[in-house]
Amino acid sequence: MERTLSIVKPDGVERGLAGEVIKRFEQARIRIVAMKMVRLSLDQARKFYAVHRERPFFDSLTRFMSSGPVVVMVLEGENVIHKNRELMGATNYKDALPGTIRHDFARDIEKNIVHGSDGPDTAAAEIAFFFNVLEICSEA
Repeated sequence: MERTLSIVKPDGVERGLAGEVIKRFEQARIRIVAMKMVRLSLDQARKFYAVHRERPFFDSLTRFMSSGPVVVMVLEGENVIHKNRELMGATNYKDALPGTIRHDFARDIEKNIVHGSDGPDTAAAEIAFFFNVLEICSEA
């Protein structure tokens, strides 16, 4: 059984799309084993996205991610990292396939509704950033 982190970003929460994202996970038979709404401080956003510190978009990304509440979730299932990334669609919403979250709802490459871990090691670190073991209600 695999786990990954999903975030409905501030633009998705502000536009009332968290429920739609959750619905798509459930329709894809992806289990949500932890979920909460938080508001990251700028410092917390910088720590979470530290891997991108040297990238030109780091400052705008961290300002955006600390601009409003986000919904963070732990998803669980077979091959869930890949399934979640398929549901999200390409980072650039203009390249995302029809029917994906980003194609259907994103308006900007940065304000693209959702974040998802890109691999098992990243997923483990990102999950631990937001959740402790007692907050995850796994069936496995």
